[in-house]
Amino acid sequence: MRAGWIRLWRCVAWGGIGLSLYAGWLTVDDVRDRSASERAIAEACDGLVSAAAVMDLHGGTVRAETSEYDRIDARRPRSSCTVYQASGSGRTTGLFSLAVRAGGKTEPLNWIGDHTEPFALPGPAERSRRTDITAVADRRPEPRPVGDGSLGWYGNWYTTVRAECGPGSSTTAPPLLHITAGADYDDVSGADRARLARLARSAAETLTHRIGCRTRLPALPAGQPAPVPTVLRSARSAGGSCRWFARHHERLGGGPLPDRALAAPVGDAAPLESCLLAVSPRQVRRTAGGLPEDKRDLADSALTHSPWWLRTVTYTGAEARAVGYEEFDGRDVVIKPGTAGHTGDAWWASSVCGGKPAVHTLGTGYAYDDVLGSGTVSALFRAYVDDIAERRGCTHVTYPDAADFRHL
Repeated sequence: MRAGWIRLWRCVAWGGIGLSLYAGWLTVDDVRDRSASERAIAEACDGLVSAAAVMDLHGGTVRAETSEYDRIDARRPRSSCTVYQASGSGRTTGLFSLAVRAGGKTEPLNWIGDHTEPFALPGPAERSRRTDITAVADRRPEPRPVGDGSLGWYGNWYTTVRAECGPGSSTTAPPLLHITAGADYDDVSGADRARLARLARSAAETLTHRIGCRTRLPALPAGQPAPVPTVLRSARSAGGSCRWFARHHERLGGGPLPDRALAAPVGDAAPLESCLLAVSPRQVRRTAGGLPEDKRDLADSALTHSPWWLRTVTYTGAEARAVGYEEFDGRDVVIKPGTAGHTGDAWWASSVCGGKPAVHTLGTGYAYDDVLGSGTVSALFRAYVDDIAERRGCTHVTYPDAADFRHL
């Protein structure tokens, strides 16, 4: 009996030693993999971010891989790096990306027009007249300011930090930089949103120092960034950045006007302020009969894959000097503050707010401007510009000519 117990204890002891050695081997292997991953991230992202902080995203990872095609190069006006979470079997999933954008006299940073679709559009197999496309801005909702907005803005999966290169900067430094740190996975936690904000700001700090950009970056607010709302509400009772529409809705008349809104907080220090307005399926059906015969098919498209929406955005200061659009021939055009006009399905006006240049824009989803007609689009834009100019005390307001709306 005693000999049996001795054999049992020996087996247990040897098993424990074996498990300990195996765990130690795994730990050493994990440390080696993580160290190699951090070196790869540092190389791909040009040392702008803490590789350890990147690998702490999404609950933490031991192994990561980078894209051989995406590499940050501070000498280029546009570059990015991409990091993937890797499993032991070699399977990879999205984890993180860092994008650096430099704006200058020929490089727009803020694009007007239908460049950013706010809604995730269904594929052909998923399309149905019962689909409520405009209920949730699940692709790109309106961003929220980081602090008072002077540092930048954020969404549920990214933070953009802005840096203005002021007097004393290197002659090769651009006037304005946007550095965006993004999570490439779903359901980003509040803790990870805070990590992204720190990664974006630290990258901006490192980059501006490296290229000789003299700037002052405000501190990040304490705590975790709150989730960004994505559900659209009634436009008639909208506040914040969409309050202008609620105030002027009645005098703008009937027709297929937006009945949903997604607003952002307003503040005079924020260099970017946007409002999303959209038309619900019920409103599309209610007004479709009043459309001219040749436009009624646009109502059918709005219910399945081409929703009706418009977005107003105001840019001030350095952001106003970096607003632009793409010509039909692919050429980039930077709008000059103090001008007004239109391109495609987007319009802009200018003013001076608090001594800084401002550019006010209105862009629509595909064909929605055609549905509204020139008179309504002009009245909408005028109401928006008048409202924000009054609220911010803007002067020297320049509006588009009537001819800019006659092509509709």
